[in-house]
Amino acid sequence: MTESAFFNWLLVSWLALAAAVFVLLFFVNAPYGRYLRAGWGPTLNNKAAWMVMESAAALLFALFFILGEARGPVSWMFLLMWQAHYIHRAFIYPFSLRGPTRRMPVFVVAMGLTFNAVNTYLNGRYLFSLSGGYPDSWLRDPRFILGLLLFVAGYVANRRSDAVLGRLRQSAQNGYKIPYGGLYRWVSCPNYLGEIAIWTGWALATWSLPGLAFAVWSVANLAPRARANHAWYRQHFADYPRERKALLPRVW
Repeated sequence: MTESAFFNWLLVSWLALAAAVFVLLFFVNAPYGRYLRAGWGPTLNNKAAWMVMESAAALLFALFFILGEARGPVSWMFLLMWQAHYIHRAFIYPFSLRGPTRRMPVFVVAMGLTFNAVNTYLNGRYLFSLSGGYPDSWLRDPRFILGLLLFVAGYVANRRSDAVLGRLRQSAQNGYKIPYGGLYRWVSCPNYLGEIAIWTGWALATWSLPGLAFAVWSVANLAPRARANHAWYRQHFADYPRERKALLPRVW
């Protein structure tokens, strides 16, 4: 089997798996954070867990860039966009976590590591080798410009929302508090909304099936968890703002 045939098979399978995971996660909450529970095997410090999972995406993407044939301005821009997210997520975000130390099952870490490895292979290998490269004029294409703007908007929303949660963890000790400020005025999980916007923007900017697969996976992973978090807040806080939606302002 050629790499091209393997790549196409993996991409189709990856999209099908995302659909299955989307349905499954409406019935089973991934066991980390507030949903951590016994029965999922050994656990790892959550700071180390985030580093292990997310560093794979940063390192592998850089490797595919180095080994690839496409080295023009567009490739450098894609590298910058990807690493802006993953260097932060792997090497800065874990050290910003405040409050009591939490744990994450090794099983979840392994699943996250596998996801990042496959997703990075599909995107990195396509962009820097299998696509044949993008012309410099792509930086002026409306699809790239709109995608970049959406990526940046999602990046800012995600970081600001995470900062709100970080301050709450520091002050809440062993419990949870209702987050306020920014996009929390309208939705319970603006950090997830921001991340979905990031990878939807990526899909537009790259105009590729691997980019689309990443956007689909973002929705598959985060939309069910946003719904669960929204229900959890309403169950545990009688004064939780009734006007908030789970993920999309005024919609859902």
